[in-house]
Amino acid sequence: MAARIDHLVTSGTFALDGGEWDVDNNVWIVGDDSEAIVIDAAHDAAAIESALNGRTLRAIVCTHAHNDHIDAAPALADATGAPILLHPDDLPLWQQTHPDRAPDGELADGQELEIAGTTLRVLHTPGHAPGAVCLYAPELSTVFTGDTLFKGGPGATGRSFSHFPTIVDSIRDGLLSLPPETTVRTGHGDSTAIGAEAPHLDEWIARGH
Repeated sequence: MAARIDHLVTSGTFALDGGEWDVDNNVWIVGDDSEAIVIDAAHDAAAIESALNGRTLRAIVCTHAHNDHIDAAPALADATGAPILLHPDDLPLWQQTHPDRAPDGELADGQELEIAGTTLRVLHTPGHAPGAVCLYAPELSTVFTGDTLFKGGPGATGRSFSHFPTIVDSIRDGLLSLPPETTVRTGHGDSTAIGAEAPHLDEWIARGH
């Protein structure tokens, strides 16, 4: 059976730079009936484990280390035995949330993760966070963008560890070159498509989003 994409929304708090915001996060599960990976273990390890429905969890992949994307990762790892994977440039952010628990492995640009006969290619896309990554699955015509690209523009860059020109470069060079029909599955909110976002690059730059 080919890999499929399951979607779960969890709710909690995003905290950074002394502020707190209530947020809903997209948790993406990619796999088949026997094995899967989780992209961004947000807020509720028990709900994510339940959504796995007994499948073997091969990895917990973090698109970046803002607390709302990783707060449930250690508990999910402890419950399933799956390793937590993070780009090393986001370790300073990770340590703000989990000072006593390191990730189990590193993500690198160009790395390929295999699950249920499907390849996900790691794209390092800094800007929202230094170690932000996206995961491109050409066989599924999908890219999982975390908080790098949303429906309507780039992720926020107004807080520490973020940089607007860098996220624009990451989107232009790493994402907008993907096929226009590629579905963009985001860290929050609705999905979109590369072809729907690409025409607006100059507009984003002009407004310094």
